[in-house]
Amino acid sequence: MTSDELRLALTTLPAGDDAAAATVAARQDTLTKPPGSLGRLETLAAWLARWQGRAVPRLDQVEIIVFAGNHGVVARGVSPYPAEVTAQMVANYAAGGAAINQLAKIAGATLRVVPLELDSPTADMATAPAMTPAEFATAFSIGHATVAPGTDLLCLGEMGIGNTTAAAALCTGLFGGEDWTGRGTGVDDAGLDRKRAAVTAAAARHAGHDALELARCLGGRELAAIAGAVIAARQLGIPVLLDGFVCTAAVAPLAVAQPGALDHCIAAHVSAEAAHRRLLDRLGLPPLLDFGMRLGEASGAALAVPLLRAALACHTGMATFAEAAVANRPA
Repeated sequence: MTSDELRLALTTLPAGDDAAAATVAARQDTLTKPPGSLGRLETLAAWLARWQGRAVPRLDQVEIIVFAGNHGVVARGVSPYPAEVTAQMVANYAAGGAAINQLAKIAGATLRVVPLELDSPTADMATAPAMTPAEFATAFSIGHATVAPGTDLLCLGEMGIGNTTAAAALCTGLFGGEDWTGRGTGVDDAGLDRKRAAVTAAAARHAGHDALELARCLGGRELAAIAGAVIAARQLGIPVLLDGFVCTAAVAPLAVAQPGALDHCIAAHVSAEAAHRRLLDRLGLPPLLDFGMRLGEASGAALAVPLLRAALACHTGMATFAEAAVANRPA
């Protein structure tokens, strides 16, 4: 998908199904509980209905997709890990040995890992655009095509050494002002200084671009693929759980370019990476969980799936006041 095609897609995103959400809300008021007493579990059920377009939502097919990419800025010493770790972790996912493998099982979700040209890191964003227009379009299109029709819920995450640097640079370019740079995978003080310098240089070099151009110049292939998957999900009627800082930064340009573009998304958790909370506040995405996690690889998104299953179980399984012969409040 080219930048022009993406801009057009953003202006033609389908709306949610208000009638389906209203049906869920009406049923919630008849269930054997005080109104609103299940808190966000009630609104989560309505959110699923709105974006699935079903008065009775379901979670039969839950997909977790982890996109992986490498970043040229790693050569500046912004991470304590070498770029080779990205491919090594992809192999670990394939072998079933990562945290996300275990969390996907608990969530009852299918896990797919999509590596994106790991042998060809993006350009160093401090000296050049991270991706050419063609490279960005390819990565975005891969993410868009990876989303399967018929999915009931999509969880998104990433793996890529150096991608918290890209996320910080992207937030700096989009929103400016604050220090968006954190320690990521645990960089020491000297490494943090190098990381901040890279972010500052990159944001200054690409200042003046619009949000989608900033995604190309300051992002990475896995970030572009996440953005593509979010657009595909909206077009296919699939609600989305977003993972941590990098995943949220990947879709921030969509929200800046088109208000409402992330209405079908929920932040699964707030990362221990300090900038994530500020970014969620900017985007109006209150997180479901605050577990101090900062792993990435869709781990926080997977962890939130059982909350949605709980919301759905209560909505569909509870008796109404009439069915249980329990007296309701007088009208």
